[in-house]
Amino acid sequence: MKRILIIQTAFIGDAVLAAAMLEKVHLSHPDWKIDFLVRKGNEGLFAEHPFLNRLIIWDKKENKYLHLLQLLFKIRSKKYDIVVNAQRYAATGFLTGFSGAREKIGFDKNPLSFLFSNKVKHDTLVEGTYLHEVERNQRLIASFTDGQYAMPRLYPSAADEKEVKVLKGKPYICVAPASVWKTKQYPKFKWREFLDAISEDYVVYLIGAPSDKELCERISSKSSHKMIFNLAGKLSFLQSAALMKDAKMNYANDSAPMHFASAMNAPITAVYCSTVPEFGYGPLGKNSTIIEADIKLSCKPCGTHGSNRCPEKHYDCAIKIKKEQLLATLPSII
Repeated sequence: MKRILIIQTAFIGDAVLAAAMLEKVHLSHPDWKIDFLVRKGNEGLFAEHPFLNRLIIWDKKENKYLHLLQLLFKIRSKKYDIVVNAQRYAATGFLTGFSGAREKIGFDKNPLSFLFSNKVKHDTLVEGTYLHEVERNQRLIASFTDGQYAMPRLYPSAADEKEVKVLKGKPYICVAPASVWKTKQYPKFKWREFLDAISEDYVVYLIGAPSDKELCERISSKSSHKMIFNLAGKLSFLQSAALMKDAKMNYANDSAPMHFASAMNAPITAVYCSTVPEFGYGPLGKNSTIIEADIKLSCKPCGTHGSNRCPEKHYDCAIKIKKEQLLATLPSII
């Protein structure tokens, strides 16, 4: 039996996609003990995860580097056989390189990759095909699995399911209108146009973080649709995932809720404004649709994550997406 640590301390969506490695390692080596290092705030994604031995948390907001040193001592004390680092930043490269593990695996683009025993090339394009982040990550573990990638999964508890069961009485959709990056966010008035056109046979749940509550309220209060409920900040990560699982359709920007849908194999319409799916972060479920403006824009993508304002000041990557494109993915109620 081996002990393995997987490291992914970036944003919520990154942690969800890295969780696919938990699935693959467990499938290949069900007797191994798997630990997972995430940033503080993301631990709720993995409560009661069936394949996790231990969840380790790094608090990046307070005394970041003191906590980094404390983490290193903790990691070294566990005497891992393998440490796998899914990030390309020096801090996690430091943890990996000095972990004391027999095998230290990470991407070649990490500035401290010279400390790793196995450096894996971080490719975006392989033989003319764009790699998804899930595929890139699982190349890190290909040496001790079969090289085929597994899907990410989230595991809402029975209590999570019970919490949202009352919301599932009528046909519904979930809409996650926010994004950390403003140019990745479909505009408020465009969400309202879409919601105004939806049959009121559908209940609409607006979901998101507590910080998204005001945005969701502005959308719902100005919409003519009478069955919109603002749940932003009221559900945990896993409760949101449980709700999305049985939605007739979920709508989200290129953001974390899109990855929740992938992890639940829930239907998803992903609205891409300033970014492109070729970056490798698109939806993975069987019923997934990507929506983009149907015009050629020389300025798109304007960056890996977009930005807080449109560099060209027209925001056509979002404005030119029509409500009819979103409506086309909504199943009719029979």
